[in-house]
Amino acid sequence: MSEENTFFIRSRAIIIHDGKLLVVKHTNEGDRHDEFYTLPGGHLDFGETALECMSRELVEELGVEPHIGRLLYVNTYIEKEQTQPMEFFFEITNGEDYINIDHLDRSHAYEIAEIRWVGKDEDIHFLPKELFDDFKNGTILSDEARYIKS
Repeated sequence: MSEENTFFIRSRAIIIHDGKLLVVKHTNEGDRHDEFYTLPGGHLDFGETALECMSRELVEELGVEPHIGRLLYVNTYIEKEQTQPMEFFFEITNGEDYINIDHLDRSHAYEIAEIRWVGKDEDIHFLPKELFDDFKNGTILSDEARYIKS
């Protein structure tokens, strides 16, 4: 019996404030990803748009209603032998609202193991690497969507 390929979609947030990027470690990413930082966000529910997912995920995980800006990146990769995610990375324009979130109602806070603001001079294990390289180079914000195949 052959296994079928599985595709799923995620929306992720690029939140920048005072030159720093908000990164997280998710608790439910699986063993391989537990050592890497990524951006907040998660999987689309059936019938949901990528923008609806972005809004829902940030309210659930971080407790703040996002102001969603431009689509900045699309990333696809093989996660497991027959699983391929597609991720949409959106600019969030109200980064200052995410500074002090510990006291907020975060119904899915358990999905986040760590929240951290990082500067361009810091070296962390981050996925996707190309996106973090663009942040460090000052080119993460762009007028056109960029595609990553990692």
